[in-house]
Amino acid sequence: MHEPEKSDSVVVAGKPTNNAETTAAEPVEPRTGTKRNAGQQSTRRAQDRGSVSQALDRVRQAARQWKTEKFTSLLHHINPAMLRTAFHAIRRDAAPGVDGETWADYEKDLDRRIEALHSNIHRGAYRALPSRRSWIPKEDGSKRPLAVTALEDKIVQRATAALLSKIYEEQFLGFSYGFRPGRSQHDALDALIVGINSRKVNFILDADIRSFFTEVSQQWVVRFLEHRIGDKRIIRLVQKWLRAGVLEDGVVTVEETGTGQGSVISPLLANVYLHYVFDLWAERWRRREAKGDMIVVRYADDIIIGFEHESEARRFWDAMRDRLREFSLSLHPDKTRLIEFGRHAVANRARCGLGKPETFKFLGFVLICGKSRRGSFLIMRKTRRDRMNATLRGIKEELRRRRHQPIPETGAWLAQVVSGYLGYHAVPTNTAAISAFRYHVINLWQRQLGRRSQRARVVWDRMNKLVDEFIPKARVRHPWPSVRFAVRHSR
Repeated sequence: MHEPEKSDSVVVAGKPTNNAETTAAEPVEPRTGTKRNAGQQSTRRAQDRGSVSQALDRVRQAARQWKTEKFTSLLHHINPAMLRTAFHAIRRDAAPGVDGETWADYEKDLDRRIEALHSNIHRGAYRALPSRRSWIPKEDGSKRPLAVTALEDKIVQRATAALLSKIYEEQFLGFSYGFRPGRSQHDALDALIVGINSRKVNFILDADIRSFFTEVSQQWVVRFLEHRIGDKRIIRLVQKWLRAGVLEDGVVTVEETGTGQGSVISPLLANVYLHYVFDLWAERWRRREAKGDMIVVRYADDIIIGFEHESEARRFWDAMRDRLREFSLSLHPDKTRLIEFGRHAVANRARCGLGKPETFKFLGFVLICGKSRRGSFLIMRKTRRDRMNATLRGIKEELRRRRHQPIPETGAWLAQVVSGYLGYHAVPTNTAAISAFRYHVINLWQRQLGRRSQRARVVWDRMNKLVDEFIPKARVRHPWPSVRFAVRHSR
């Protein structure tokens, strides 16, 4: 079933990576599902999910069993059931691509269109459409390009990503957290904080890869995939998406680099790329070159490396710069920096007259060397002020648009927004920041309510009732990193 391949030790891991938590079975042709129940969509969807899950579990088990061999037959897993499952996983309000197709439009004749799409894929007649270029503002005032793919491309990409993820989850290293099932941003934050606290970390290298998603070499993406994927039909699908181009101002541009940030398949391709380019290399460097303690946490292209010794940190920095250059990437010279950070940083810098330790940013938080109430070392997390201000500006604009809507409707929307914000930012040591955010939201709402009529203000007694009814309290919702990390990573 699989042809063995001799691995390039510079690129491909010599040893397997972290163990998966879920069990699986051997990948064979999936069994034919039960007969369809006409008119019962919920039954159909349940059957699809069951058959797809079983098939993907078999793929994962094979990837675990044969860690260095190629998968030569995968396309048969992209069947109508898997395509329907991928379709229902797409957000219903997702922005349409160049074809203008919406989720609701496609659902009206779902079975026929899925069957036609499946036929086109297996006959080689499927063609990827160009992505629609969209720009979103960044905190520094610049804009980030996003690729909005057509609906059928989203379906096929999601199905392919689900299939390939089962293979690569058996290879990805433990310190990789971005866009992986069962791993979140808070898992990466917990791992980083626990690593700094439990190891002799005195220096932090905050590495920023310049324009990663637009500079990725498409040729290297394909070469990396071919180390495990021997099914040329899957490779051709990926190549079609890479070469589909981007539509902007009526002109289609085909780039030789980039993975189309915002597309469904892009996060997986990015992880595969950095797995071979950075993860395997960094793990080998830590094992062979590091004399002191060293920790690594990567979330997509956000990389934090901790070191015991400054000299090793600088050697790694130089080696990392050379390593990325070999694969068409580079470190941002202004955003990549080495700082003194850890339990001894305060005393060491005070002894040298250098002031407080520098801080660094990671996944929406500023990490600070602080002290607990007992005087022991404590890593404090504070919400990034620029991120909070950007969120408040968005809320202000939306409240202005909703000014004349019914108050309960606006209140329900605010409750959802604030709850979502607190769900991410309400971590220990960040109470002051989330309380400030809640206060500003209430103040913005009060001002907009005052502008609904000729009245200059809203009586605070009434406002307090609205706040109690709709605005969630600012309280910590996450456990301490050591508690949660110990539960999820007990080994």
